[in-house]
Amino acid sequence: MNKELQQVEFLRQHAKQASQKAYAPYSNFPVGAAILMKSGEVISGCNVENVSYGLSNCAERTAVFSAIAQGYNAQDIAAVVVYTPGDKAYAPCGACRQVLAEFLANDTLITSTSERQMRQWTIEELLPDAFEFDVEAFRKPS
Repeated sequence: MNKELQQVEFLRQHAKQASQKAYAPYSNFPVGAAILMKSGEVISGCNVENVSYGLSNCAERTAVFSAIAQGYNAQDIAAVVVYTPGDKAYAPCGACRQVLAEFLANDTLITSTSERQMRQWTIEELLPDAFEFDVEAFRKPS
């Protein structure tokens, strides 16, 4: 197994473990995500649902928000692996794609895995023409 596949499998195991912590009583679809930081640390997240479905949070966003809360920034993220139960590997939802685009370089590899499938994209492939905002352009001169 080559180094890239070993890394994906390592992160897949972290994501699968995270999926076991998911709170998914409405969808019964526990998802986990694992982010590899350039330092080598792995930060995981799981989906957390709410009866008011719009207040739910996906595994990918939970992991990204956790990394930011721990003091990491966009340049620190090396790779993202998502684990979904069952046979099919699903792409991140639209909200997750936008959050990933906010915090990942365009060429960062996103891998989705299941029990039988693996799919990969860069964030640019997942969300071409992502919404961007130039904060500096809107700051008032001091």
